[in-house]
Amino acid sequence: MAAVGDTHEAQLVDDLTRTQLVQYAGASGDYNPLHTDEPFAKEITHYPTVFAHGMLTMGMTGQALTAWLGDDALRTFGVRFSAQVWPGDKLTARFTVEGEEEGALQIAVSVVNQDDREVLVGTATAAA
Repeated sequence: MAAVGDTHEAQLVDDLTRTQLVQYAGASGDYNPLHTDEPFAKEITHYPTVFAHGMLTMGMTGQALTAWLGDDALRTFGVRFSAQVWPGDKLTARFTVEGEEEGALQIAVSVVNQDDREVLVGTATAAA
């Protein structure tokens, strides 16, 4: 069980693939071409390539949280997307239990890429 001061790190993905982006689009119903259509992403919107859905990164992070804390412990989870996630990225989640309030652990959440650039930041609460 986690306690105040504990930290945990989890690798979310070692090499994010375009296939994973397309699979997530199908599973979520989010077919925005920014995530799956390279000519659209490059020529129309002037991005260097397609990029991951923010909710894909959030979903992987939530899965890592529940793997660490247990399926029934997570109470709240909210994030802000701070940078794009690109095909080929390696993502690592970092969790820090910063406090406990009214029987709930207060957890800082961060996801960084292979360059240690933060791509997601947020908070979670879990049963103490």
